[in-house]
Amino acid sequence: MAYFKHVCLVEAPQSMTPPIPRFISDAIGVCYLASAIKNDVETLVMPDNYFNEGIFDSFRAMFKRHPVDLVGISSMTGGFNNAVKLARIARENGAFVVMGGFHPTSLPEEVLGLGCVDAVVIGEGEETFRELVLKGPSKEVRGLACMENGSVTFTGVRPVIGDVDSIVFPLRSLRPERFGEKGSNYSIDTIYTSRGCPWSCSFCANDLMHKSWRGRSAENVVEELALLHDPKKKKLIKIWDANFLTNITRAEKICDLMIERGFTNFKFGSESRVKDLIRAERILEKLHRIGLCQIGLGIESPNPRTLELMNKKNMLGDVERAIELAKKHKIKTEGYFIIGHHSETVEDTMAYPEYAKSLRIDKALFMVMTPYPGTKIFDEYKNAGNIVSYDWDLYNNFSPVIRTASMDVQTIVKMMAYCHFAFSSYHSVIRKNGARSILIDLLSRFLTLSLLMKTNKMLSEEEFIDAFYGALAMYSAKEPVIELERDDFTKKKWKSPMVISIEHSLGKAVDIMLDQEGTKRMMRFTERKDERTAPNAVIRLKDLVAYAKSVSVDRINSILCSGEIIKNNPDLLLSSMTFIRQHLLTLSDLELWRFFGSTFSLYTSFLKPERSNIMALSPKTVRQNS
Repeated sequence: MAYFKHVCLVEAPQSMTPPIPRFISDAIGVCYLASAIKNDVETLVMPDNYFNEGIFDSFRAMFKRHPVDLVGISSMTGGFNNAVKLARIARENGAFVVMGGFHPTSLPEEVLGLGCVDAVVIGEGEETFRELVLKGPSKEVRGLACMENGSVTFTGVRPVIGDVDSIVFPLRSLRPERFGEKGSNYSIDTIYTSRGCPWSCSFCANDLMHKSWRGRSAENVVEELALLHDPKKKKLIKIWDANFLTNITRAEKICDLMIERGFTNFKFGSESRVKDLIRAERILEKLHRIGLCQIGLGIESPNPRTLELMNKKNMLGDVERAIELAKKHKIKTEGYFIIGHHSETVEDTMAYPEYAKSLRIDKALFMVMTPYPGTKIFDEYKNAGNIVSYDWDLYNNFSPVIRTASMDVQTIVKMMAYCHFAFSSYHSVIRKNGARSILIDLLSRFLTLSLLMKTNKMLSEEEFIDAFYGALAMYSAKEPVIELERDDFTKKKWKSPMVISIEHSLGKAVDIMLDQEGTKRMMRFTERKDERTAPNAVIRLKDLVAYAKSVSVDRINSILCSGEIIKNNPDLLLSSMTFIRQHLLTLSDLELWRFFGSTFSLYTSFLKPERSNIMALSPKTVRQNS
């Protein structure tokens, strides 16, 4: 008989989640723990709203509905403050509280010192957690840290799980509703086909948690995929391994078994080392055939010295080759870059988007160096006195918590924004034929960047505006003119030059002028410091930033995720009432549509200023000038 009989499992939500659907949690970690104990306990529950701030109310309500004597909380660093809130609620309701995950494994003494956590599971949790459930807080349970007589005691190191095929598939059926779907029915989901990593990049904590690379057998992986495959509904599956392509033979066998069994109604996204993608050249056609549509590449930096300091084994020539191979097999590539290494300057950072553009990569994500506890980078920055905040809410890859030898936090924020401006291809803007579609494209770009920047809660509104505008002004000085020439431009000539001002304050703006000469269209960025106004429209950063700060990222993610699901299943949208109810109800959320529809209102009033009633429905981000 188990020591604990009624267990609640919960993953602490990140304090700030970027508006990117694949970053939304699927709670797979705690679903693995649930599978490990499902036959040993009487009840097993998980609160609603595990991925947003609604979790606290639903967590309190859960204790009124269910008996709970043990609460297990999994936490990343960016969600640790939320994990502490959950722990205190659990304690108030008389539960034994155990934490695990990357952050508690890195800092067990700090976690236990808070007084609301009874034990910490160190490293991989399935075996340790099950023994804790069966035996209680005992010294016989290896892999635990506990408080005893006012000091922290460790029960001994538990080796990682050698046979990863022995790990029971995650109990997805435990998951509550998310975006109209429940349990095992999520259309956006995660699978891990391996654990650990053969490399030791200085900014990564994987080695602390999972140690050396261990791959599941192809047969074991495909058996789990069989539970996820739906021939009628295409699902987006994130293969979230540290290194999916470490063993190419194993990856090929996974492809072969999936093709043999007809498991090809998937859309996969994954991540890879550049060298591994090159080694996988012979199986890229098969990977595309089973549904691999996008792969993220940890490029990190164009600076060989920086790569060396991060212990990143990239060769710049290999990056170009990997992207070329992916394009050849119709697999989109996204490059991950980390700015803010302590040895780099503003000038060094300006090279990042230029390098990314030269690669002809499909997307680029510019993150800031984040010294997560348990990494070598954490020790480097801490010992040098260059960590400026230990507010774990800011540890989300987009909020600088460090300074470098030549850049403070505000400068790093500005450079992150600059990298996004400078990498963007504005050809989609230039190809548009009407003023309304041009404006909606620009507004959506600026809103997206604002939502990414708002993950930094340290920034005041003024600092936010200064960073945004400073980045745009820097870009206008660096590359003020973008040109595109196409024969079909003569069929739909722009009526006259259009000017849209991005206004910091009165007398301080960046003008975007769009003009056409025959088959050539031009887009010019120019900083202006006078009180003239644009003849067409003004986008006021004060209003744009205020609006971005007021919008719930969680609600935006709900519509983005539903949009992703509908995009992958257009036929179901037309044929299934259940599917329509699940996702169009989310998409009909009036508050969300007021946010996304604000761009429609804005460009309509831009063209027809007499429609003042439309302007009244949306924030006055664009001012019409007579």
